[in-house]
Amino acid sequence: MKRRRMAALVTPIAALGLLLSACSGGGASTNLQDAGNQAVKNSDINSTPVDQVKDGGDFKWPVDQLPDNWNVNQVDGTVLDGQSMFGAILPYIFPQNADATVTANPNLVTSAELVSSDPQVIEYKLNPKAKWSNGRAFSWEDFAAQAKVLNGKDPAYQVSQTTGYQDIAKVEKGADDLGVKITFGKKFAEWKSLFSPLYPKELDADANTFNKAWATEPLITAGPFKVRKIDLTGKTVVFERDPNWWGDKAKLDTVTFKKVERPALADAFANGQIDFYNLNNDINAFKRAQGDPNTVVRQSTYPDYTHLTFNGASSSILNDPALRLAVMKGIDTVGIAKSILGQMQKDTAPLGNHIYLKGAKQYQDNSGPYKFDVEAAKKALDGLGWAQSGEFRAKAGKELKIRLVIPTGTPISQQTGQILQSQLKAVGVNLDVQAVANAEFFKQYVNVGNFDLTLFRWISTAFPIAGGQGIYYQDPKNIGQNYGHIGNDKINQLYDKAAQELDDTQRAADLNEVDKEIWAAGHQLPIFQSTGAFAVRKTVANYGSPGFANTPYDFAKIGFVK
Repeated sequence: MKRRRMAALVTPIAALGLLLSACSGGGASTNLQDAGNQAVKNSDINSTPVDQVKDGGDFKWPVDQLPDNWNVNQVDGTVLDGQSMFGAILPYIFPQNADATVTANPNLVTSAELVSSDPQVIEYKLNPKAKWSNGRAFSWEDFAAQAKVLNGKDPAYQVSQTTGYQDIAKVEKGADDLGVKITFGKKFAEWKSLFSPLYPKELDADANTFNKAWATEPLITAGPFKVRKIDLTGKTVVFERDPNWWGDKAKLDTVTFKKVERPALADAFANGQIDFYNLNNDINAFKRAQGDPNTVVRQSTYPDYTHLTFNGASSSILNDPALRLAVMKGIDTVGIAKSILGQMQKDTAPLGNHIYLKGAKQYQDNSGPYKFDVEAAKKALDGLGWAQSGEFRAKAGKELKIRLVIPTGTPISQQTGQILQSQLKAVGVNLDVQAVANAEFFKQYVNVGNFDLTLFRWISTAFPIAGGQGIYYQDPKNIGQNYGHIGNDKINQLYDKAAQELDDTQRAADLNEVDKEIWAAGHQLPIFQSTGAFAVRKTVANYGSPGFANTPYDFAKIGFVK
């Protein structure tokens, strides 16, 4: 999963917290329905032929925060808002489509093929027009540098994940200067997930450059847009059309990303300060958008979901897996989902899977033994020695007090926190809700394990292994996005098996076995899948609720109808 924290909840989101980019992914459209009782589409973006889109204009895009690092492969670079921006200025070899399939980007490669399965060998042919903003042509050396850094062997490089890259044996020049030949030491089924985005080799020159050089700005780009201005004080980034881009010319002159607090989104939209906003599963925002004559509510099977991350590190009271499972059983996710989504979405059943989203053909509910059961939760806590002592439980004189960290300015996170407080109080657990500044939520709390529980959303991708393994895999040398430090050898081994399985059906079965073990470890508690609802100005073309086609967005086509 892309960290897909993605921050606002990975890519960690607001209504229920921030978003991270990560990944759980998967495919087919879901059965979700909106308040109008119409089936939700794979995407809803006002798809418009480019000849019917105006040339020029500024598209005003709200964000929760600016990137903590413009290098998505560095541990601080996975904030969702950052990843949304990167697609305009960086190359993605295999962009995702709305239905969770992927297609090679002809602007970057003329071909990308599996030429041998044993050993696994991939050959790319680069587009001869492809160049970085420093004038250097794309090269096999860009692929080699990225693969070397992301293999996880050098701990000085603070990488966000190693999935797939750690399996590469060598990267070498192909038959000519446009060729790239990649040989895997271990098979990696999701090879199309790699090098999206591709970074220039200059970024990977040394650990200090990789970790810090792009912390405040991207130094080399390649996309339909380039950076005009980054204003850290004003929390604004402006991209402008890049005349050196060799692909289809962008319709917009500029895209302006500006931090807007979530409670202010609707007013900012009404005042013309932004051109869309994510409704973030907020029923009040949903109703207001429906009543605005200048607005269209666009809704798709958007691949993000809300969850609770448990902290299993020795510093947390939840380092005991049996206690984590007991707490899980005290949480009524069905009640939370109905409370938050009931009027927006008919299917309020919570997710029963960490790997696949509802609607994917591979999805199955593996949560059976861990579902909400007040009496089972009480019995488990009694058995662990946490005896009821007045309002809450205690053990050896220590109260069973758990700290839930959420970001400020996210009403649904606050609402969910209040519901959780009430639910856990019923089984004798004192939930202390700590709201922290949005800008510090990931960097100072989530990323460094400064929580017992935390609440945010994961943005999924079309690649459940490449996107999600870093969340659940346990590697003492590199936590990746496993912010709760929870895992075991069995989860690792099952992931390793699935990653080498080239048969799609068997790989899905293997991944569902992984999910069962994730449940048993008390790793995370999925709560619900997003409604995928966005308020979008009626004049906007080729943007809205994109389904899986958000990695990257098709920035060249976004604009305003003629």
